[in-house]
Amino acid sequence: MAETEQQEAGQSLYVVPPVTRAIALLRYIAAGNRCRNTSSAAKALNINRTTLIRLLSTLEVEGILEPLPDEGGYRLGTGLIALASEALNERSILQVARPFLKQLVDSLNLSAHLGVLEGREIVYLARETPNSHLASTVREGTRLPAHATTIGRILLSELSPAALKSLYAGQAMESFTAKTRTSLADLEEQLRTDRSRGMAWSVANFEAEIGSAAVAVHDHQARAVGAINVTGHASVFADDGPHVERIEKELKAAARSMSEALGYRGWSADQM
Repeated sequence: MAETEQQEAGQSLYVVPPVTRAIALLRYIAAGNRCRNTSSAAKALNINRTTLIRLLSTLEVEGILEPLPDEGGYRLGTGLIALASEALNERSILQVARPFLKQLVDSLNLSAHLGVLEGREIVYLARETPNSHLASTVREGTRLPAHATTIGRILLSELSPAALKSLYAGQAMESFTAKTRTSLADLEEQLRTDRSRGMAWSVANFEAEIGSAAVAVHDHQARAVGAINVTGHASVFADDGPHVERIEKELKAAARSMSEALGYRGWSADQM
């Protein structure tokens, strides 16, 4: 017997058929089939009807399935939802982000970062840099003002108007360049533009000669749990430059893939 065949045979020895059938049943119900007619469901799943009834009963007792008393049949239960939530929590944004940051660096030859919003600041959690003298000097753990940075702006744009006003009510906004928005009204105007574009863009807004672009990352509850950006020389981010379309496309694609890895499924057709 060939080595591959031996491996496959060895693996099959450890497969438990009842578990396989239970998983097939869960996928069947997740697809919208309620198992109201156990005979039809058993035929579709290619399992014995008595086995199906036992599986349904067992999964109901464990909270993995819930009966639908008014309609009849079953739906996925809170026990399964809790398990899924734990699995998603294990896939932290930091763990998910690193390969995507590296991919952006390799593709665009720009520095890439992951940041989260804490109050009126952003905190950098991860960075990847190209082999270049223009590589970012921002370190993991660095805190910067949210209103003046692309990661901060795109995350602030996800807040409700009331939450944004509460955050900045009576608070001074430091100016870093002539482009920094230092009033709540001006910041709100900038955030509306960022929200409409689906990303925050900067050409030396925060630091002379440095450009940046950022896109939010969402989790399975549709919350903006962080954002990724790329940074480099301001000329690369010039609005009429040849790199804008590629940067926007690849950054949005990376953020979308990260969000999907965290369980997000809320993309609209024009975001795909």
